[in-house]
Amino acid sequence: MPALATGLLGFLTGLALGAIIYRARLCTFGAIEDGLMGQDWRRAKVFGLALAVAILLTQGMILFDFLDASRTTYLPQSVPVVGLVIGGVLFGIGMALVGTCGFGSLIRLGSGDLRSLVVIIVYALFAYAMLRGVLSGFRIGMIEGWAWPMPGPSASDLATQIQRFAGLDLRAVVSLAVIVLLVLAVLRDPRLLRARRLLTAGLTLGVAVAMGWAASGWWSDPFDLHQRVQSLTYVAPVARAMFGVLSGQDDWLDFGVSNVAGVVIGAFAASVRAGEFRWEAFDDHHEMKRHLVGAICMGTGGVLAGGCTIGQGLTAGSLLALSMPVAILSMFVGARIGIAVLMGDAGDWMRRLASRA
Repeated sequence: MPALATGLLGFLTGLALGAIIYRARLCTFGAIEDGLMGQDWRRAKVFGLALAVAILLTQGMILFDFLDASRTTYLPQSVPVVGLVIGGVLFGIGMALVGTCGFGSLIRLGSGDLRSLVVIIVYALFAYAMLRGVLSGFRIGMIEGWAWPMPGPSASDLATQIQRFAGLDLRAVVSLAVIVLLVLAVLRDPRLLRARRLLTAGLTLGVAVAMGWAASGWWSDPFDLHQRVQSLTYVAPVARAMFGVLSGQDDWLDFGVSNVAGVVIGAFAASVRAGEFRWEAFDDHHEMKRHLVGAICMGTGGVLAGGCTIGQGLTAGSLLALSMPVAILSMFVGARIGIAVLMGDAGDWMRRLASRA
């Protein structure tokens, strides 16, 4: 019964996300592309708003002992910096080649884009291979061994580390400071304040992150130390969903996997209602090759980075995890490299970057 309730909440949360994000045309890669190519950072600020809401609700749950953050996967006692950087860059390049992130691929699939179906299958295969398959030994033995240990040891989040060095529990103050900075960026943008669909999407994303923590945390077994509390992320759950379908096992039906299904169906319902659902496929073999390479980069990179732009950017960010800025900055750099490759000026851009360094 607890697993069924958690899965149902994940599915319902995904339904709302799929419909609202589709209507708002919100996409993490689109936000990066708008900012870099058009100097329009509105969609990026919307993700900042989502992070502010997620931090407010998540840190509130931690402060009132409703959420045990140590049972998540985002606060290890050592930060795998090398994996975060390599994985983040790979994932960013993959986003550019595909034209969206893992979450965006699910939204596109719901609206009839068969290219996204191919992308999802390929990145799920490579993600599972890196997570538990033939590539897992390389990940564990070669990549995750290069990690930055926390003093103590202790949890790798900003609030814990500040408390350790300052001797004071400043979680509420630190959280409030980050929230204020993120919200101010939104309030100072008049055009964004008039974009109701974008603002609604940002608020919904933030609430959905907290819903994930609440749903999986409320029904988790406090005596089962191997049972992880989870929230929104769209790499490992997609891989586990495909493996579960192929193997016929039913222990994979948790918040994350159910949320994936909900996102696709929610986007489908929204696109049909808007009269915008249509089947799309690859134009030629060149486009298919680009999407396949991008999907491989997203699958392997997403696991190495510990999550996608949503998983690290919002879910890990809501915990004030130290991994979040490293992973997101690496994804940003990877996306910029991918854009340069697509535009044919990758060599010039890399030389300019090296000269500045």
